[in-house]
Amino acid sequence: MSNTNDLTSRINSNYSSMSKGQRRLANYITDYYDKAVFLTAAKLGKVVGVSESTVVRFATNLGYKGYPDFQKALEEMVRTKLNSLQRMEVAYGRISQSEVLESVLRSDAEKIKGTLEHIDDDAFELAVDMLNDARRIYVIGIRSCAPLASFLSFYLHLIFDDVVLLNTNNSSELFEQMIRINEQDAIIGISFPRYSMRTLKAMEFANNRNAKVITITDSVHSPMNLYSSCNLIALSDMASIVDSLVAPLSVINALLVALCMRRQDKVATTLEELEHIWDEYQVYENDEIEPIQDHLKMKYNDPEGM
Repeated sequence: MSNTNDLTSRINSNYSSMSKGQRRLANYITDYYDKAVFLTAAKLGKVVGVSESTVVRFATNLGYKGYPDFQKALEEMVRTKLNSLQRMEVAYGRISQSEVLESVLRSDAEKIKGTLEHIDDDAFELAVDMLNDARRIYVIGIRSCAPLASFLSFYLHLIFDDVVLLNTNNSSELFEQMIRINEQDAIIGISFPRYSMRTLKAMEFANNRNAKVITITDSVHSPMNLYSSCNLIALSDMASIVDSLVAPLSVINALLVALCMRRQDKVATTLEELEHIWDEYQVYENDEIEPIQDHLKMKYNDPEGM
């Protein structure tokens, strides 16, 4: 799915009017975008053989506010173009084995921080309203997003009476489960690169039935936003074989906490009832049918007591 404002389109549109140095930049970025994405303006200029100021002018001439804005567009380009093997090669080429733990944890922390700084508070409140008012809530997430969808639906079940975690084994079953979705319902679609076509189709179907559509995805340019009236943007890993989904999970946690606050009495009643059930059926702790008393344990563990 192309975007007329993406980096490639801008380069193609402006190439004929570029200076010699800018054309060298354009050629390098087109051929080696997977390497350029990690370079500062100064380093990119050094690699290509132009000044840092030429790199900055190149970015502004393409219509970006500055080099950081241009670099975000370059990251978007990498997301859509790199396959899984290339992502792994790029990611593992940047760090040594001894740096893996610190590098990954720092990267995840930065994604949460970046998400906090850029997420739309109004969109978040709108999502809470939509879910709170919905007759039925549908949740969909495929492949690496399936655990997020499962986690979200598990806790939504404690808050709402009617929650459907969509089974996504095949497209026909997917639409069969959604056959009764309408304007009284809401659906949350979770998808990150590579984006799931089945998730997109489910959201299109829900939108055509006038349901409230909420998306949790990584970018305003994500195709998941095509059919959504409420977009929650959470930063995800850009160049790795393992998807970093800590920021999306944090957004999901925030949604659940906000909904619990909206329905405190309902949630309290549900949890109280569950506690009684867990105790009655010995679900947690002390699940021996007749627990051995401590003084008997001591007696039979004492060699002299044998």
